[in-house]
Amino acid sequence: MQIVTISASFGAGGSVVGPAVAERLGIPFIDRAIPIAVARSLAVPLDEALDRDERRPSFFERIIASMAAAGTSMIGPTAVMGTITNEDDFRAATERVLRELATGGGVVLGRAGAVVLAKHRFALHVRLDGPRERRIERVMSHEQTDVDSATRVLDETDRAWESYVRFFYKTDPRDPRLYHLIIDSTALPLDACTELIVSAARYVAGTGLG
Repeated sequence: MQIVTISASFGAGGSVVGPAVAERLGIPFIDRAIPIAVARSLAVPLDEALDRDERRPSFFERIIASMAAAGTSMIGPTAVMGTITNEDDFRAATERVLRELATGGGVVLGRAGAVVLAKHRFALHVRLDGPRERRIERVMSHEQTDVDSATRVLDETDRAWESYVRFFYKTDPRDPRLYHLIIDSTALPLDACTELIVSAARYVAGTGLG
């Protein structure tokens, strides 16, 4: 059984490396399966689950705005507002689905996987990051956009994803203690990053980390 969680800053290549690692290891890339399974478990439309999915920055902007209106710190006590309680149901369901999917092995991108599966003996936790300037350059190249647009999207998305982990888990997703392997994926080619992760994952699958 092989499990790899990948936390990636925007522009660090997580959406490329994640599927590539899964393909090399012959295990599922379960990123998009998570909101579908959450929708089924909560008996809500898929669009609603997707709207609350970690990869939709607007959702987190609403959380932050709601908490600010209530005078609640993002990393303080959990707000008791109805909207936050509802979103917490989705967070709990996402955790449950993530653990269930992980029993069969797979590569998980985002969703605080390194936190949720921290105690899993056969899980390799990876962080992809890089200097902001180089990540902006990659976004400009990939999206064929200008520097201002790339910078805005990168900053908003990074803030949204970090808010998700900070709010629900009171943890900084950039904390190196969460990961076994941290790679500057702006300095190395993405295929080299994939090779490093695959090699480490095979070792962990054979020996465990506990």
